[in-house]
Amino acid sequence: MKRTSRDIRTANRYEVLRQIIAESPTSRQELAAATGLSLATVATLVGELLGLGMLTEVGFEDSAGGRPRGLVAVDASGGALIGVDIAETYVRVELFDLALNVLARAAEDMRPGGSRPDQVVGHVVTAVRSVVSQAGPMGARVLGVGVSVPGQVDRDTGISAYAPNWDWHDVPLLDLLSEHLAYPLHLDNPLRACTVAELWFGAARGRGDAVVVDLGTGVGAGLALGGALHRGVSNSAGEWGHTTLVLDGRPCHCGNHGCVETYVGAPGIMLSLRESHPGSPLLRPGDQTATIDALARAVAAGDPVAVEVVRDTARHLGAGIAVLVNLLNPEVVVLSGWVAAALGEPLLREVRAAVARHALRRPLAATEIVLSPVPGDPVCLGAATFALEGALDAVGLGPVHGRTAVRRSVPARSRTAPLS
Repeated sequence: MKRTSRDIRTANRYEVLRQIIAESPTSRQELAAATGLSLATVATLVGELLGLGMLTEVGFEDSAGGRPRGLVAVDASGGALIGVDIAETYVRVELFDLALNVLARAAEDMRPGGSRPDQVVGHVVTAVRSVVSQAGPMGARVLGVGVSVPGQVDRDTGISAYAPNWDWHDVPLLDLLSEHLAYPLHLDNPLRACTVAELWFGAARGRGDAVVVDLGTGVGAGLALGGALHRGVSNSAGEWGHTTLVLDGRPCHCGNHGCVETYVGAPGIMLSLRESHPGSPLLRPGDQTATIDALARAVAAGDPVAVEVVRDTARHLGAGIAVLVNLLNPEVVVLSGWVAAALGEPLLREVRAAVARHALRRPLAATEIVLSPVPGDPVCLGAATFALEGALDAVGLGPVHGRTAVRRSVPARSRTAPLS
């Protein structure tokens, strides 16, 4: 889809604010150098963001032989953003200030059989109301809510197009949420959210090409190409978890057999443990989180069964990642998601060894494989940036919270254009 001049202006606003959040305080000259925009364009965009109350002037710095340069910083109190991480086993919600500091958190457990759309919506609404209440005065300054849901989504209509682990097809998720939440809502999936979090604050920052492997109940690969989030023509890029790893292998919820996800997602890891050691006390039937946590503790203690299962998981994961390395030649592959966070360094070591056995030498030599360094929940953080993107698209036309210009309300079906 061809971008309009408004889309480009929103993208430039977003990039300038992103740089300021990462490097506050900073000068207009430094922003121009970092973004590649002209100094005149940066000065105009900074002026708009100052007028919206999102930035503040914070003094001057000396320049070599010239006039002192004015410095700007994010006005953290200029608004709040909410990020929602809907996963197969939980709902997590975090409320951030404009500097993307977490001000409040809430979580709801998702029990087996509790994944009907109305049940999921109920969990999200409860958690959002909780963080708004916890945040006090900042809870009244919410600019928008970014919602991440597993599977394929249509950002423009707010529809969860296909979530195979729940057998969801064309669920109008944002319309259902808008019946309870009076905020601008913005939908995407965890692959995009994790990747944006890494681009802003994590291992992909300053990198041209990166792959973010999200390991949870489901599995996928978020892509950053040329320093920008890659969505694909239908916002479906990254469904690597549903590529065939083993011909005629394990059945997958998507209808195929032998998908990557069936070997390295949490249910796949549980199945590997059950197949190799049926009576293992590490297995907690029906509880993915408890099983993965038990494995992590046992690996740390040197338990041979746990070491074997993690090594087998890494063997499959490494083979799949080697394909990404050979195909995309990225600078960095980041292991993200709750399973990667739980299994940590033992998994990383085995994955690096497995990738080295399968990837071609030249692309592998240029690729670093790391755990996500983003603190907290990277999906909530990334989802909050979707809300920020939406807020920047909606403003420019009047005051944010009674300042020099006003944020207009965005209807539930109005969605922002992609920035990449």
